[in-house]
Amino acid sequence: MSRLGDYFFCGIGGSGMTPLALIIQARGGRVEGSDRSLDQGRNSERFDFLRARGMLLHPQDGSGIKRAEQILVTSTAVEETVPDVQAARRIGAAITTRAHLLAQLFNRAALGIGVAGTSGKSTTVGMIGWILHRAGRGPTIMNGADMKNFIDVGSPVASARVGDGDIFVSEVDESDGSIALFEPRVAVVNNISLDHKSLDELRTLFRGFIASAQTVVLNLDHAETAALSVDLKPGQAVTYSLRASQAQLLASPPDRSPTGIAFRVKARDTGETVEVALRVPGRHNMANALAALSVAKACGVGLAEAAAHLGEFSGIRRRLEIVGTANEITVIDDFAHNPDKISATLETMHAFPGRLLLMFQPHGYGPIRLMRDALVDCFATGLHADDVLVMPEPVYFGGTVDRSVGSREIVTGIERRGRTAFAFPDRSACGDSLVKLARPGDRILVMGARDDSLSLFAHELLQRLAK
Repeated sequence: MSRLGDYFFCGIGGSGMTPLALIIQARGGRVEGSDRSLDQGRNSERFDFLRARGMLLHPQDGSGIKRAEQILVTSTAVEETVPDVQAARRIGAAITTRAHLLAQLFNRAALGIGVAGTSGKSTTVGMIGWILHRAGRGPTIMNGADMKNFIDVGSPVASARVGDGDIFVSEVDESDGSIALFEPRVAVVNNISLDHKSLDELRTLFRGFIASAQTVVLNLDHAETAALSVDLKPGQAVTYSLRASQAQLLASPPDRSPTGIAFRVKARDTGETVEVALRVPGRHNMANALAALSVAKACGVGLAEAAAHLGEFSGIRRRLEIVGTANEITVIDDFAHNPDKISATLETMHAFPGRLLLMFQPHGYGPIRLMRDALVDCFATGLHADDVLVMPEPVYFGGTVDRSVGSREIVTGIERRGRTAFAFPDRSACGDSLVKLARPGDRILVMGARDDSLSLFAHELLQRLAK
């Protein structure tokens, strides 16, 4: 890959595309792109930011693909019928995927830190990146979400940071199988559960991911993750836990608050104990923090220093992000979209009083079909008797996906388990229902992935509640 390559990103506003485009540009590449959301007038803040950075944006009609030396970058979801792809084929421009391009950059780094697992990747990457940044290591960070610590007036989009060191920290995605492209020196696996693939497929992918890593950071509190240690050499694994005494980093029972969580961490090899006070809530964030501390240790950052930097970490956008409170009703924006994430969100919210009103927008017909029973179970188990769930139909951006299982099937299963849930044809009807139901003391959670307009929906709810 040429340092001064000529790249065209199809879907440049996507959560995985934008940070990669920023890294390519910062390293001297020419970057242009298109996006369906741009054509539809959505997500204008992101596109204004990209334009301000000097990126030329085009309609997604193939008109931006003009030179054979351009390299078209697509996601795995882009089909041959997309005009940009057809234009590239016509003029002989090379086509690569986002994952292949990212893997090329990652694998060339002297110290590649790959963060994998079904849940917690973005937060863990943000924590690791912040620790290493504050420790003066100058990491390049590739995240799938905006890291609040790196947001400022000039950079409202902060899903990537280009450092001057030899460390590359990145999310690594198993959902499309691209995890197999990455060769980390430090591999992190937080957890393994159903999302896009069967457990048998996931086990194979994660075993391959850790096989060549020098250091493998594993969560002993998840059976699937802990089982990966069987194939590792002595000294290769660095383990952490909230309860397993054999872990190398062990957390104490926490002190919880609605906006944070505090606990002690003990290193088994040295006996050192440090206090950690996170500014993000939930036991799941304790696990993310332990993973980050384990990576920091592998990079030579002392436990006490890393813990202090973690105390400064302000979180990731759309991860239990409080939008605001109006008439004693709080609106929260959250990325939860698979059973593990949803269960973690519900457990965190129910640690404190207040009824929950939830809108969950599934992130696709394929995932909802695969996770149908698990989604029903996590909501039926996690919702309290007075909570209410509303669901619109899954996100659908076109294509040939099987749409035989939708939100109504999930809602029917939840109702049969004795919890209150409603299916609506669209998000607007969900919003009307939430506003009508809400009363002082309630907390409204807007949950879902793959749709940046969910945050706008959450802010609009807050405005309606204030009237």
